[in-house]
Amino acid sequence: MTFFSQLPGNIAQGIIWGLMALGLFITFRLLNFADLTVDGSFATGGAVTAVMIINGAPAWLAALVALAAGLMAGLVTGFLHTKLGIPDILSGILTQIALYSVNLNIMGKANLPVSYRNYKLILSASNIKLAILIGLIFAFFVIGLMYWFFGTEFGSTIRATGSNPDMSKAQGININTAKVVALALSNALVALSGSLFAQYQGFADVNMGRGAIVIGLAAVIIGMVIGDAIFRKKSNFIIKLLFVVVGGILYYIAMGIVLWLKMPTDDTKLFTAVIVALFLAVPNLKEMSKNSFSRAAKRNSKNMKVEAKKDA
Repeated sequence: MTFFSQLPGNIAQGIIWGLMALGLFITFRLLNFADLTVDGSFATGGAVTAVMIINGAPAWLAALVALAAGLMAGLVTGFLHTKLGIPDILSGILTQIALYSVNLNIMGKANLPVSYRNYKLILSASNIKLAILIGLIFAFFVIGLMYWFFGTEFGSTIRATGSNPDMSKAQGININTAKVVALALSNALVALSGSLFAQYQGFADVNMGRGAIVIGLAAVIIGMVIGDAIFRKKSNFIIKLLFVVVGGILYYIAMGIVLWLKMPTDDTKLFTAVIVALFLAVPNLKEMSKNSFSRAAKRNSKNMKVEAKKDA
C-alpha cells in the first residue's frame, strides 16, 4: 500500500524530469553531443526561481527567467566548443563546474526554501493531482513546440548536423551555429525543469542537479526502447518525444519500487546505472539476435540445397 500511495508523487516527479529529458534528447539523440552541462543548468533553474520568488516575483516569471538562464548556460558551452575548440565533453564539464559557483552566488547559500505556505507556486507536492496536471500541460506544450521547430528548415539543419556533420558542412550548413542553438535550447528546457522541480519539492539546492545527466539518459533510453518496441517502424518523431516523458515516469516508478522493496538508498545510483546499461544494451542485443537468426537461416538454406542436389 505504501508503494501505491506514493505512486502519484513518482508520476509527478517523472513528468518534471521528463521535461529535462526532452532537453537532453536534443543534444544526446539529435545533435549526438555529450553535454554534461545539464547537472549545473538544472540547479541554475532552481536557484534563479527560488531567489526571484523570495524577492516577490511571480512564479511564472521566475520560471521564464530560469529558462533564459539555462539558455545562457548552453550558449557558454557552445562557445567553448565551437569558438575555442574544446571537445564536447570537456566544454560541458567546464560549464558545469562554473555553474556550481554561479548557483552559490545566486542563492547566497547552499539551500533556499520556497514553501507553498508562503508563496504562490506553479505546482507543489502539497497537491499531487494538480502537479501532475500542470506537469502534463507543460510537457505537451514543449513537445508541440519541439515537433514544430524541428520540422522547420533550421530545426532540420540541427538534425542533419547531428546525423552527419561533414555532409551538412559540405551542403553549406553552418554546423557551429546549429550546435550552439541546440545546446542553448537543450539547457533552457533543463533549467525550466529545474525551476518546476524546485517549486514542487519546496526548496532549491546547489546539489539538486547532481546526477541529472544519468536520470535524463535513463528517461531517454527507456522511452526510446519502449516506444520502438510498441510502434516499431511506425515510431515517428512525435512518438519519440512523447515516450521520452513516459521514460521519465517509468524511471521514477522503478525507483519507487526500489524504495518499496526497502533496498539501500545508498545504492540508488547503482540501480540507475544498471537500468540505463540494460536499456542501452537492448537495441544491440536485438540486432545481434537478428543477425544470428539470419545466419542460422542461411546455413539451413544452404544445407537444404546441398541435400536436394545429393538426392537428385
